[in-house]
Amino acid sequence: MSHFHRMDATLFCEGVALDALAATHGTPLYVYSRGEIEQAYSAYRAALAHHDHLICYAVKANSNLAVLDVLARLGAGFDIVSIGELERVLAAGGNPEKVVFSGVCKTREDMRRALQAGIHCFNVESEAELDMLAVVAEESNLVAPISLRVNPDVDARTHPYIATGLKDNKFGIAIGTALSLYRKAAALPGIQPIGIDCHIGSQILNIEPFSEAVAHLVRLVDQLGESGIELKHIDLGGGLGVSYEGETVPAIGDYISALTGPLEAHNLTLILEPGRSIVANAGVLLTRVEYLKPTTHKNFALVDAAMNDLLRPALYGAWQDIVPVTASGNITRCWDIVGPVCETGDFLGKSRDLALRSGDILAVMGAGAYGFAMASNYNSRPRPAEVLIDGDTTHIVRARESLETLWAGESTISGASL
Repeated sequence: MSHFHRMDATLFCEGVALDALAATHGTPLYVYSRGEIEQAYSAYRAALAHHDHLICYAVKANSNLAVLDVLARLGAGFDIVSIGELERVLAAGGNPEKVVFSGVCKTREDMRRALQAGIHCFNVESEAELDMLAVVAEESNLVAPISLRVNPDVDARTHPYIATGLKDNKFGIAIGTALSLYRKAAALPGIQPIGIDCHIGSQILNIEPFSEAVAHLVRLVDQLGESGIELKHIDLGGGLGVSYEGETVPAIGDYISALTGPLEAHNLTLILEPGRSIVANAGVLLTRVEYLKPTTHKNFALVDAAMNDLLRPALYGAWQDIVPVTASGNITRCWDIVGPVCETGDFLGKSRDLALRSGDILAVMGAGAYGFAMASNYNSRPRPAEVLIDGDTTHIVRARESLETLWAGESTISGASL
């Protein structure tokens, strides 16, 4: 059940009309549904009920404190890729003992802070990182629990920019060298191998790549056991896709069954790192049509949201549904929905059949993941406000940036000699 629905031809988020939100809070505006987030998380929890597990939400998908707070209250863990994300999790009330730290370039300072916080596990991505972590752990008089992120060379059949499990990708350790590196890790002071990890990509729409990856990891777990290295968990990352354009998406239950089946003979906790599949369909971006610019070649709808607010279409050529919040009654035409940024690549959608007029509010659907999280101030544009809807209640969870914030922290040379 979607928490975005129409009543009397007006699009609502839960019990709140989106046109009223735009009138009150302005546009561009990100809107999130608490109910949709909870529903998506609960689907994972229910499917995993009969297997020891830890669901670590991928903070990079949407790191707003309110979103993290909702998930922390549900008992979620968190997958982080920076110390900034760790501090966000802690500020939102997340439990550091349920945090896994991924990422290919953790610094000494990152490692030290995460050790002090008492995170669950470091997902180590290179031998050099392992060596550095051992040094930092010894200096801190602490033991670093680790898993090695193994690159299984599995084709996730997704956009090349978000495929992460091929040997051409920067992520992880080649599966052929993992056994020897685990033996080294087990002998290092300050290091405790407790798990094995992989993440093959994002927006994956079939189960086969996941099944192939887990088969590779289970074989490696068996080899490790024969070497006397017993692990406690297997982390199979995230990557399950969502439907942006009517794609068929695997059911959560089928996805989980494909992962847990090969683990039945192993006493391993299953860690998952879902991000997009929890928050993508919980969010929309509202934008106002400022001008209509029909030409003999193409019709342009110029809106107040831009690639700096929602980067996915410009970066990946990603398709997201765009719908009027209320019907305008105008004639339907084919429009390119484009923004004010001075780039030809600044578009939210192309060739959309819509009945539009100036002043209409449009909703870009499926914008809860990799929306605001990838926003920038390009062209000196303040980033949008964010609101979270809980039933009939609207929570402003990020104020719209003021113009002054754009240069806060900057300074002129004030006549100083160079």
